[in-house]
Amino acid sequence: MSARIIFNPERLMQVLLAPQISEKATHIAEKHNQVIFRVAPDATKAEIKAAVELMWKTQDIKVERVQVANVKGKEKRFGRFMGRRSNWKKAYVSIQSGQEINFSETVQGETK
Repeated sequence: MSARIIFNPERLMQVLLAPQISEKATHIAEKHNQVIFRVAPDATKAEIKAAVELMWKTQDIKVERVQVANVKGKEKRFGRFMGRRSNWKKAYVSIQSGQEINFSETVQGETK
């Protein structure tokens, strides 16, 4: 028996920042039925799951599992000065087999 947590829809719309598109992300999507997202640094796994299901509720996407990774920013050189890129967080979202996320069909500002 699992308790259902209610999240604020405005907060959920700010959790997912962007899909991470790369060769590795495409390979993971095909092989493991996962999608990779850049997420807010303070986002939790439960919030990420709820945000994905909210954004693609028209497609009836069901999230099985969420894994998160904190990515350290690279040190970069600007002439003789050293700088650093910001740290960020990414989420590997596993969706049920047979389902596929279509990025052109998302909920745009729809809240209840």
